Amino acid sequence: MKILKVQALRGPNIWSVQRKKLIQMRLDLEEMEQFPTNKIEGFRERIEAMFPSMIDHRCSEGVRGGFFMRVERGTWMGHVIEHIALEIQTLAGMETGFGRTRETKTPGIYNVVFSYTEENVGMFAAESSVAIAEALIAGTPYDLDADIQKMREIRERVRLGPSTGSIVEEAVARDIPWIRLGTNSLVQLGYGVNQMRFQATITQKTSSIAVDIACNKEETKRMLDNASIPVASGSICVDEEDLEACVKKIGYPIVIKPLDGNHGKGASINVTTWEDAQAGLEYAKKYSRRVIVEKFITGFDFRVLIIDNKLVAAAKRVPAHVIGNGTDTIQKLIETTNLDPRRGYGHENVLTQIDVDRDTLDLLEKLNYTVDSIPKNGETVYLKSTANLSTGGTSVDVTDMMHPENVFLCERISRVIGLDICGVDIMAENLTQPLKENGGCILEVNAAPGFRMHLAPSEGLPRNVASPVIDMLYPPGKPSRIPIIAVTGTNGKTTTTRLLAHIVKNNGFKVGFTTSDGIYIQNHMLEKGDTTGPISAEYILKDPTVEFAVLETARGGILRSGLGFSRCDIAVITNIQEDHLGLSDIHTLEDLARVKSTVVRSVKKDGWAILNAEDEQCVKIGEELSCNVAYFSMDEENPLIKRLCKEGKIVCVYENGFITVKKGEWKIRIERATHVPLTLGGKAKFMIANALAATLAGYLWGFKTEDISLSLQTFIPSAAQTPGRMNIFEFKRFKVMIDFAHNPSGYRGVEDFLSTVEASKKIGIIAGVGDRRDEDIKECAKIAGRMFDHIIIRQEKHLRGRSEEEIINLILEGISEAGRNVTHEIITKEVEAIKHAINSAEEGTFITALSDVVTNAIEIVQEYLDKESEQGLV
Repeated sequence: MKILKVQALRGPNIWSVQRKKLIQMRLDLEEMEQFPTNKIEGFRERIEAMFPSMIDHRCSEGVRGGFFMRVERGTWMGHVIEHIALEIQTLAGMETGFGRTRETKTPGIYNVVFSYTEENVGMFAAESSVAIAEALIAGTPYDLDADIQKMREIRERVRLGPSTGSIVEEAVARDIPWIRLGTNSLVQLGYGVNQMRFQATITQKTSSIAVDIACNKEETKRMLDNASIPVASGSICVDEEDLEACVKKIGYPIVIKPLDGNHGKGASINVTTWEDAQAGLEYAKKYSRRVIVEKFITGFDFRVLIIDNKLVAAAKRVPAHVIGNGTDTIQKLIETTNLDPRRGYGHENVLTQIDVDRDTLDLLEKLNYTVDSIPKNGETVYLKSTANLSTGGTSVDVTDMMHPENVFLCERISRVIGLDICGVDIMAENLTQPLKENGGCILEVNAAPGFRMHLAPSEGLPRNVASPVIDMLYPPGKPSRIPIIAVTGTNGKTTTTRLLAHIVKNNGFKVGFTTSDGIYIQNHMLEKGDTTGPISAEYILKDPTVEFAVLETARGGILRSGLGFSRCDIAVITNIQEDHLGLSDIHTLEDLARVKSTVVRSVKKDGWAILNAEDEQCVKIGEELSCNVAYFSMDEENPLIKRLCKEGKIVCVYENGFITVKKGEWKIRIERATHVPLTLGGKAKFMIANALAATLAGYLWGFKTEDISLSLQTFIPSAAQTPGRMNIFEFKRFKVMIDFAHNPSGYRGVEDFLSTVEASKKIGIIAGVGDRRDEDIKECAKIAGRMFDHIIIRQEKHLRGRSEEEIINLILEGISEAGRNVTHEIITKEVEAIKHAINSAEEGTFITALSDVVTNAIEIVQEYLDKESEQGLV
C-alpha cells in the first residue's frame, strides 16, 4: 500500500461541517485492492489480538463488535486503516471516533478520513495505521507501544497546557470561537474587533506592571509588608557573603529560591546547615542571578486563586511522596505510585508521574536514604521540596474551608499587586483560622498561576476556574464574533464580494474582505495574490480593527483545509458551472456542488443561504439546508421564484429593468440596472446577477434599501476596483476589454455582453488551462469562435502537465466547431499577443483579452493608454 497524500482539515469541510478537525489520507491499496479482509488468512484473529478494545467499534452494524463482524465478512483495507487510526489515538489518551472511507473514481485509491484532537498526532496516526495494517497482513510483529508513546510525546510537545486548554474549552462551551496564534499558548478568543487574547493565564487585561511586581519577589514582599499583610522574613543574596549575613539575621531553617523563578524551579526547602545553604545558593543561581533567602515557615502549602479580584478556589498542595510498607524500596514504591491511573505523562492526566531528580536525591540524602532504602511501614517520605503538580505533587480542594478573613486578605492582595488572575502561595497550619492567629504568612504572589490543581484536585471538589476568566473577558452583553458573509460559486464571486464589501463599508462598518486578487481592510490591499482560502479568512478574523468580514471562498481552499471560520451569518453561491472538473476527485457538477455547499452548510441556523434560482445545483442544495434560504433570479417568471412569492418568501429578481426585492407579491425596487455602473448600462447580464446576489445579502442583513441603492450607484467598475472583471479601456480609435473568464460559463457571459457591442471587428485573445478537461478547453474555444472575428491564441502559462502544442490543438478543434469563418494566429507570449492586437487594431475594433494573469494584462494596456494620452497633450 502507498500513501499518496496526507492533509489536515481544520474547519468545516466536505466531510462534515460539525467535525472540523479531520485527517484526509489518499491511499493507494495497490495489490491489496484484490484482498478484502476475509481473503487474508488469520487477519481477524490478529487484529483482534492487537486491538481487543476495538470490540467497542460499532461501525455500520450499530452493535458492539460491529467492526469485527465487518472484518469477518470482508472489508477493504482502507476501512480497516481508518479504524486503526482512531483506535491508536484513543489508546494514546486522545479519544476520538469519527471516520469515513470512500473509494475515488480511480479503482484501488481511497480517501481515508478520521478525526483527531491534536493535528500532529493525527498526521502520525495516518502513517502509523498503514504500517500497522501491513504488519497485520503479513503476520509480522509490530511495536505498538512505541507508536503510542511517540503519539503521547508529540501531544505533550504541541498541545495547549491544562490552564490554557481549560479556558479554550470553556470558551467553546459558550460558543466563542478561538484561534491559536503560533505554536505556543498564545490564543485569540473571538473574531476581529471583538477578540480577546491570552497566554496561559495572562490575559490582555493583565497589567504589565503588576506582572513585573509579582516576578520581583523582593518588591512583592515589600509592598505586601507595607500593606500589613504577613510575609516571611528574609533578604536578597547574590553571593555567600550575603547569604551568611542573612542566615545570622533570621537563623535556620531557611528557604533558598531564585528571585525570578517559577514552578518551584531552583528552590531548596528546610535548609538547616551552612553546607546545604551553600549548595542551595549555587542551585538557585542557575535560574536567577539574585536569590531570595527566607525563614522556613512550618505548616502546609496552600495555593489560593483570585480572578477579577474575587477568590474562586483554594487548594492544599502536598509534595510528591511515597508511604513505606516495610518491605519495598523507595524506587519500588515510586514505581507502584506511578501505576495510579490518575498519573500520566506530562499533563495528560490529573496527576503527573514522579521522576527521580537532584531534588529527590538531596531530600533522601538528608534522611540518610537512597532510592534503594526501605522505609518503615507507614513512614511518609517526601521526594520533592516543592508541592507543584508538575513534579508529581497532589492537591486537596479547601475552597469551602477558608475563613472569611483569609478570603478578604487574598482578594486584597490581588488588588495591592494589581493582577487580574492571581495565585497566592500561603504557608500555614490551616486556612480555617485567620493567618494572624495561626502564624501563617504569604510566601509568593504569582502571575500566570496554573489551574490544574483546581480543575482536577486529587481530593475534594473540582472547580471550573476557567469560567470566571471567560466571565471577565466576555461579560454579559459583550459579543465575541463579528458578522461574516461568505461568497462562493464558479463565476462572479470576486465581484459579488467586492460589491458586498462596498455596501457594508457605506453602512459605517470597518470591513475586511478577501478576494482572488488580494486581502483588503477598508479598501487597503494588505496582501496581494489569490487569497480565497482559510489562511486568508483567518487573516481577516485575526485583525483587531475589522468589524465586518466578507470572505470570498474558493473550491481549492475548502478541499485543502476546510473553511477558515467556524460558521457564517450569510453565505452566497453565485452559480455552479463546469470548472476545475477532473481535479482533486471532483469529476461532475454534483461533486463540485458538494464542495461549494460546504459554505452554505456552515451558515448559522437563523442565518441565510442566498442561492441562484436558475442554477439546478443551487436549487438541489437549497432543499437540504437547515438555515433560512433565499433565491435570486434574472427571471421574475422563474417557476421556483413564483412559488416562493406565493408562499410570502423574500426573493430578489431583475424585472422591468429594475433590481427588485420581492416580499411575497410586494415589490421593493432598489435601483434601475442602467443606473448601476457595474452592469455597463445594463448590458452585462451576469453583472446584474452579481448585483442581485449582493443586494439580497445586504437586504437580509438589515441594511436600508436606500443605502443599498446608493452603494450600487457608487460602485464604479475599474481596473483598480474590480481588476479583470469587464475592465474596458477606451482608446481614440478602438476599445480593449480585459476579463478573467476562464471556463465555459464565463465565456458565455462575455459572449452575451459582446452581442450588445457594436464594433467593426471583434478580436479575442484566448488561452487554455492544462489541467482542465479536453471538453472544457474545446467548449471555451468554440464559444470564442462564435463571438470573435479574429482570435489570437497565446499559451505560455498554466500548461500543468500538458504540452503547449496539445492545448493549442484542442483550442483549434473548438474554434472549428463554431462553424464560422474565423481567422486565427498563434502568439504564445501574452505580452506580445496584447501588443500585437493593439498595434494592428483598426478603427472601431473591440479587443477582448481573456487573461488568467489580469495584473500583467492591465499594466500593458494601461501603458499604451497612457502613451496615447501623452501624445494627445503634445
